[in-house]
Amino acid sequence: MQENNQPVVNLISKPENMLKTVYTACRTCYSADYPINIYNSTDDEEKMLKLIERVISSGHYSTIEHIQVSFAIANVSRACTHQLVRHRHMSFSQKSQRYVKEKGQFDYIIPPTIERNPELKEKFENFMGQIASQYQEFVEAGIPAEDARFVLPNAAASSMVVSMNLRELIHVANLRLCTRAQYEIRLLVKKMCEELVKEEAWLKPYLVPKCERLGFCDEDKSCGKRSRLTRDTGN
Repeated sequence: MQENNQPVVNLISKPENMLKTVYTACRTCYSADYPINIYNSTDDEEKMLKLIERVISSGHYSTIEHIQVSFAIANVSRACTHQLVRHRHMSFSQKSQRYVKEKGQFDYIIPPTIERNPELKEKFENFMGQIASQYQEFVEAGIPAEDARFVLPNAAASSMVVSMNLRELIHVANLRLCTRAQYEIRLLVKKMCEELVKEEAWLKPYLVPKCERLGFCDEDKSCGKRSRLTRDTGN
């Protein structure tokens, strides 16, 4: 098991001039000028931010699809990656349990609810040890890794490179930063957002739970942080 029981996230790729690129896309929709002239003549950050905020608030999201970002992710459970890969408009390259053989005790993630209980934590770790032993027995008997992996648990740690455009990252953040999201993917997405905001501070207001952008909660079950949207049922 890794000593650090948290996701490891690094931003490995993003456009050099992200703000100007988004602004150029936004401004092009309302200008007769050539896009390259808009790009080359723009340096007023406040002006760019005002237009971007207005355009995104109006729902014109194609303007932020031109931005592609990539993250290197490690020390996350397969349970977490199974959730992440359900999102659309993202690209994934994940450590393969088919081609990468585990040697000895595989790395795994312990949920905080179990880790806080010493007795249950010990049982969890013992069980991971039993699984590792059984996996090794299969591999040593000549069973292909692609078949031996069938005994590996959701707790097994994984790593991946994931890429997406800015629109999808904002969408993922709006959903997965919600306090009702499962803890590990919430922590993973939080770290992804923090890594990007270090480089692009102007994105911070967008990479938040959706209730912060909407001003209300539209989930069936609410954490109570924001008032729920009241739907007209027609009754």
